[in-house]
Amino acid sequence: MALTRRIFLAGAAALAIRAESPALHPETLEKFVDALPVPPLANSMGTRQRAAFYRLAMGEFNAKVHRDLPATRMWGFAGGSPGPTIEARSGEPVLIEWVNNLPTKHFLPIDHNLHGAEKYKPEVRSIVHVHGAKVPPESDGYPENAYEPGKSETYLYPNNQEPATLWYHDHAMGINRLNIYAGLFGFYLIRDAVEDRLDLPSGRYEIPLAIYDRSFRRDGSLDYPVSGMPDMPWVPEAFGEAMLVNGKMFPYLDVEPRAYRFRMLNAANGRFFHFSLSNGKKFTQIGTDQGLLPAPLEVESFILAPGERADIVIDFSSLAGERMVLKSDAFEIMQFCVANQKPMPAYLPPASLRSVSAIAESAAVKTRRLPIYEMKTATGDSMMMLLNGMHWHDPVSEKPVLDSVEIWELVNTTEDSHPVHLHLVRFQILDRRPFNEAWYFRTGELRFSGPAEPPEPYERGWKDTVRAHSNTVTRFIVKFEGYAGRYVWHCHALEHEDNDMMRPYDVLPKGG
Repeated sequence: MALTRRIFLAGAAALAIRAESPALHPETLEKFVDALPVPPLANSMGTRQRAAFYRLAMGEFNAKVHRDLPATRMWGFAGGSPGPTIEARSGEPVLIEWVNNLPTKHFLPIDHNLHGAEKYKPEVRSIVHVHGAKVPPESDGYPENAYEPGKSETYLYPNNQEPATLWYHDHAMGINRLNIYAGLFGFYLIRDAVEDRLDLPSGRYEIPLAIYDRSFRRDGSLDYPVSGMPDMPWVPEAFGEAMLVNGKMFPYLDVEPRAYRFRMLNAANGRFFHFSLSNGKKFTQIGTDQGLLPAPLEVESFILAPGERADIVIDFSSLAGERMVLKSDAFEIMQFCVANQKPMPAYLPPASLRSVSAIAESAAVKTRRLPIYEMKTATGDSMMMLLNGMHWHDPVSEKPVLDSVEIWELVNTTEDSHPVHLHLVRFQILDRRPFNEAWYFRTGELRFSGPAEPPEPYERGWKDTVRAHSNTVTRFIVKFEGYAGRYVWHCHALEHEDNDMMRPYDVLPKGG
């Protein structure tokens, strides 16, 4: 089904809701009247099992997303959304008890037709996945292991990986999209001595920015779109009308005329953001999903799909007394207000940041061709999208061997771009190449319709989420290092993920 039809279905559902309770039109609110909140740092409760120990509880709370709106019911960690930021050091383990103190009834519409969300299961369940973490399988947050209110799980994060901007979020099977929409996510930052020596902006000059869209009603309540069919409320995408940053709608940030480091995360369910600055100023990108780039990169704009991150420096030193807006196409996201004071010297980023060695294609022991299909009903309405043509409960088909290198080719036959995320590992994007979809469906063979294109410059570091574009073969190369066991790979458009666009994969032990 075309993306425009999907948007129409979601829009029609939203109109049905508004007939009962008026929807909020964000353009009726005054912009840039709320200061940007910065998530607090999580406090360690000491040491257990030779690891720093944290206890983070999920619960319900009310928070104002805008000065002129009533408070909104949300779910989050430690009374906030985003939850507290966890700061870890490379090589130093962290132990976290994730406590489910949520209500027993969900306040967003569950579709019991989805796998994992059946009526016989507890209505509220959660399990936490640290997105981008290299962890043993028992600490990865396997979706089927979600647990109900009143219970907790304790997971070990060894942090045996390079510094990066990671994030934690709910990963419960069948209701993941609802739990994250309600607010269950936060930042997880890993640092090391190599990064410390780069003298990047730090302390109050380093700020995480979780950016996402939501829809609201005039009473401040969250408005999640539904299909209009009471027994089948799932919709293919959830696009909100209001843009939020760290829990506030259209916030402003007072900054000094100097350089700031921003850890940017797309925490939306399905929206892609195309970031730029209103005055045309360039960003200095220093990192991507899985850590620092080899060298700083000047970019006028960049795209983040759901789940992707970017490590960005903005130098305000030449803008004393000015204001500018972070935009995504026509949407205004937040405003920067630069103090009218003596500026710091212009920021000169390090010439090099970190070595990123390319994985040679010749190192791959296997190439997997993995088609992305869309399943439809007899009436033509979309039902689900499948990875490798398989459902979640089908036998595992991807079984790489620990420490082996593989090339994965994502053959996207749908009309959407899908952000595909692999748990456990990091990878490097090789290229994207358009193909003739009609020929592929007739013959099962790829007939390319254009040359292979390298990844965007801002995608050329280590990644854990890749955009697989429509009618395009997207190739990436990955070494399956870390641990043997069962993990998952999936689309990070959450409505897709909840409707079978997720597959388990097994990392087999060497010699096993």
